[in-house]
Amino acid sequence: MNIRILTIEDYDAAYSLWKSSQGIGLRTLDDSETGIRKFLERNPHTCFAAEENGELVGTILGGNDGRRGYIYHVAVKASFRDQGIGKSLLEATEKALIQEGINKSALISMKTNVGGNRFLKACGYPIREDIVYRNKDLNSENT
Repeated sequence: MNIRILTIEDYDAAYSLWKSSQGIGLRTLDDSETGIRKFLERNPHTCFAAEENGELVGTILGGNDGRRGYIYHVAVKASFRDQGIGKSLLEATEKALIQEGINKSALISMKTNVGGNRFLKACGYPIREDIVYRNKDLNSENT
């Protein structure tokens, strides 16, 4: 298994993986090829792919705003889970964020994503009971 930088050339395989992964919410604009290209251009060193025999089997998107790191789309193909791939991807992104001077990372997971939430807790991402997460759609086309 090889962990490497995720590139826009991985988009079709990555999107297919995300669509097949329970608990990943996809947005029409943010997760379009254009949206992911923009994210990768802004965060060229913090997004990774896991490859096995030339097949993309895992992804992670990491970015930051200069203060906090944000992690999205941690996904591993079902037949490759429980082999440490997700943990390796997460560690690669965390290391890259630290190298960029980021001291804390955050992510959002769906409440219904039982396996993903168990994984994240085991990797040191507990549920925060002291905050309320809010967001607002700024573009009605981004469904």
